[in-house]
Amino acid sequence: MKRVIQNERGMALALAIVALVVVGALIAGAFFAGTQEQRVGENARYSQRSFGVAEGATNYLIGHWNPQVYNRSKAYPLDSVKVPTLGADTVSPSHTGRYAGYVYRLNSELYLIDLTGQDSTTLAAGGAFRRRGGGGRERIGLLARIKPLVVDIRASLTTGKSDIVAGNAVVDGNDHVPVGWETQCAPKDTINLKAGIRADLGATITEGGSSDIVGTPPWYIDPNIGDSTFSKFGDVTYAQLASRATLTLGGGQNFANDIYPRTTATGQCDYANPHNWGDGENPGQPCGSYFPIVHILGNAQVNGTQGQGILLVDGSLVVNGGFQWFGITIIRGTLNTAGGGSTDAHFWGAVMAQDSVVVGSNTISGHANLNYSKCAILKALDSTGMVAIMRSRGWVQLY
Repeated sequence: MKRVIQNERGMALALAIVALVVVGALIAGAFFAGTQEQRVGENARYSQRSFGVAEGATNYLIGHWNPQVYNRSKAYPLDSVKVPTLGADTVSPSHTGRYAGYVYRLNSELYLIDLTGQDSTTLAAGGAFRRRGGGGRERIGLLARIKPLVVDIRASLTTGKSDIVAGNAVVDGNDHVPVGWETQCAPKDTINLKAGIRADLGATITEGGSSDIVGTPPWYIDPNIGDSTFSKFGDVTYAQLASRATLTLGGGQNFANDIYPRTTATGQCDYANPHNWGDGENPGQPCGSYFPIVHILGNAQVNGTQGQGILLVDGSLVVNGGFQWFGITIIRGTLNTAGGGSTDAHFWGAVMAQDSVVVGSNTISGHANLNYSKCAILKALDSTGMVAIMRSRGWVQLY
């Protein structure tokens, strides 16, 4: 009879159990590794989608830049503008998620756009997270700078026709700093000197009374002046600039003394009032940082009080009384000024009068001075300009 060793009984069962444990562990490990790979892949996908939301929102913000919202903010760390300005997250332009963030003004020309995007697949309908954790999010920062208009300014007054300067009027091409702007402007420009008047070929310039034309030179005839001088500013046309107007007003109006800064009941600048064109006389007041683009669809007459920014007039402009404008004025027709009252000048910056709508001469009489001001021009351009992405290292991923 065969003998059976007593201590080997039950070994098959033990080996089977060990094998099951090992195989189960291997299978569990494989499932765990697969699950982890799936989660990593999903997270990478959500992260990439969120990055696309943030990038798309940033590009959308650049393409739909609102100078009257962002350009008038104070430099960091004094101020920032929440995006969107309504205060809550908003749907991305691609409708694939939501975004929010801030726009920081670093100096007069440079901005930092800080946006966080979130993929819509990680959010439930009510805005709660559908996935575990914080959901897919990506935050990017983008540097952008003002792309100002390229305006061919070589004189205090650029005109396509003849000019008559009479009375006590002065057209001055020397650089001036407007009263009250001393702390906001760089020293006067003594290198890039401007003429008093720059006129088209065939134009005549007449001085009368105690008037004076000052500049380097006082005036000169430029055969290169053409229609494009008054209608093409770099890659922006007059029509495109007019389409960006903050205020569009009908022609044939006499604004009398209705143009002056307005504030709301809470003391904020009233941007909705069409007769509020900014406050160039008091840069420290609520409307001192408001530089609108004002577009008048035809002829206009104004007596007072003041405004600043870019003034576009499709027809002719008549200025009487003590009205003052700080910035750039582009007139498709003629310019007629008179009076001036106790003000130092009607215009601070630069005036361009094409004289193409009403054939005749630009007449400047009385105490109606036109002062070239580099500071007023730069502030108007910086405050109304659109932005462009920096070419080198324009963006960075933030965490």
